[in-house]
Amino acid sequence: MVCTFFISKFIKLGEIGMKNIEQEFEVVKNTKMPNTVKSLVNDFKALGVEEGSIIIMHSSLSKLGWTVGGPISVIQAMMEVLTKKGTLIMPTFTGGNSEPSRWENPPVPESWWEIIRQTSPAFDPLISPTRGMGIIVETFRRFPGVIRSNHPLSSFVAWGKYAKMITKDHKLEYDLGERSPLAKIYDLEGQILLLGVSHSNNSSLHLAENRSNYYGKRYQSQGSSIVENGRRKWVVWEELDLNSDDFEDIGKDFEISKQYKPKKVGLADAYLFSQQEMVDYAINWIENNRTK
Repeated sequence: MVCTFFISKFIKLGEIGMKNIEQEFEVVKNTKMPNTVKSLVNDFKALGVEEGSIIIMHSSLSKLGWTVGGPISVIQAMMEVLTKKGTLIMPTFTGGNSEPSRWENPPVPESWWEIIRQTSPAFDPLISPTRGMGIIVETFRRFPGVIRSNHPLSSFVAWGKYAKMITKDHKLEYDLGERSPLAKIYDLEGQILLLGVSHSNNSSLHLAENRSNYYGKRYQSQGSSIVENGRRKWVVWEELDLNSDDFEDIGKDFEISKQYKPKKVGLADAYLFSQQEMVDYAINWIENNRTK
């Protein structure tokens, strides 16, 4: 007799698999010609990506249309255009390693909170998976030569010329503000690439939040599990209470101000901006619009 636990387990796994198959079926149906490394290289160049560029990329594989080789081809195409003179960065956030009392998707019972704080595995840049960041990011973090910053909640990965400099000394406090990888990209005059995603995914706007003075700005406690002196421990720090609710409005107004029109990479709308210009614009926008 087969154990009912395993039957239930395989039914659930089958349901997840079927959803993925259904999604891929839709992508195939909507794609006339598949993307390849070569076609993506051409699209990235037409978008304005150049050898030596410093780019933080946010992406959705499904929006590109069906791609031969999936996320690997997207990453290889970007690396081919940038070459080792350039730098490719992606956020690798680990939302599951955070203060459980603030979880919303889904929330967990209060009786679990202390158990989670006491037993969550410590962040490890080599093995800690991302949460909700997409398959391109999850694939990129395991690529040869990719370096990950050591922040237990808001880490970034980078490859190329400035990878080590961008990812080192990522402090707990103000994880998306000063001394973060975002601030270093700003200093290096890097660019933002939105590939099939909207401005709500644009983590550089959190740097603008940190640098802005606006009504209701406040800080709150955050926590994560880390390794310190060879032992696992739960650490707590103060970080900005982030709010991305108006990021879409900021992005749209920025595009209007620049008369910017997206181009296509595969089937996806793709946007390539100066990070400095967008952050500076967002600081002014936030200070003038986040009012009482």
